[in-house]
Amino acid sequence: MIVKTDLRNLTQDELVQYVESLDQPAFRGRQIMSWLYRPGITEFSQMTDLAKVFRACLTENARMYRFQDPVIQRSSDGCVKFAFTLEDGKVIESVLIPEPDRNTLCISSQVGCAMNCSFCLTATMGFIRNLNPSEIVNQVCSVSDFLLNEPKGKLIGPDRVTNLVFMGMGEPLNNIDNLIKSISILTEPRGLDMTNRRITVSTCGIVKNMNRLGLETDVNLAISLHGVDDETRDQLMPVNNRYPLSVLLQACRDYPLAKRKRIMFEYILLKGINDSDEHAHELVRILRGIPCKVNLLQYNESPGLPYKTTSRNRIYAFQNIVRDGGYSVFIRSSRGEDISAACGQLAKQTQEPNDARS
Repeated sequence: MIVKTDLRNLTQDELVQYVESLDQPAFRGRQIMSWLYRPGITEFSQMTDLAKVFRACLTENARMYRFQDPVIQRSSDGCVKFAFTLEDGKVIESVLIPEPDRNTLCISSQVGCAMNCSFCLTATMGFIRNLNPSEIVNQVCSVSDFLLNEPKGKLIGPDRVTNLVFMGMGEPLNNIDNLIKSISILTEPRGLDMTNRRITVSTCGIVKNMNRLGLETDVNLAISLHGVDDETRDQLMPVNNRYPLSVLLQACRDYPLAKRKRIMFEYILLKGINDSDEHAHELVRILRGIPCKVNLLQYNESPGLPYKTTSRNRIYAFQNIVRDGGYSVFIRSSRGEDISAACGQLAKQTQEPNDARS
């Protein structure tokens, strides 16, 4: 039995190498890339500028894996959550966050997560496996198809995915090889042709791979911080035992940041844990010297987890202190909480048969 090569796992350069292994000229690889991610292309026979004999060869030796029939849940605020069943039966989730001028897609990089952050529902799954490039990229392809097929009157934003955040299930920098390959495919002009400046990779602080991300891509970097001292961060994020704050912040200072770019520090405010005026002043102090901005997140309470949401007044007070310290500070609005699609709520759950499908 022939094990077919999934061409959606290959970067442009790898596609060239693949067609050359089939005794075809390099330009055939570039032709294939220009077809692979077009809407409605599901068979090699549709690639009409390839010779018929070569299309037959591809049909015999290769494939284009696509997700089938995702479970779709719609939030009252317009967010849409997608549950994709992988070929081995594992399930991952992605969340579309539409706004009038953009569609941001939050995608997963792993099945489950090994980081065990104490405030995150995904952590309760444990780590199962990494996603390959095809499984990462297909989240974007499937949601793009969804938007193209959505009635125009139901669209909140554009009819395409405009922004991408690796903030779903998993720690992206623990899947660094497949992450970088997927970014190459996503930004390839013949592929999905997304721009680096609209792609953000969020990490809880895997210091050993941060520099590589900056050297091999030009995407935006977000750091899940959530604590301003080692004691608090140890409690919230076990990764801090391996990469304590001093090490993480030095890695941020050393990060190969492009001109005019800034690192985004994400900070979930937990009632009575990390939300005091003193914590805000300490955040101002420890970020000195790092080109950055700060995203404050209201915690989304989840059953079985002990943390509580900070009041809006406390969030505003925290924001004012950090802003007075000289930083751009944003409060990220929580979206999709009614379908467990908000930040920290993604986890494999068994959907009921009456869930909406598309």
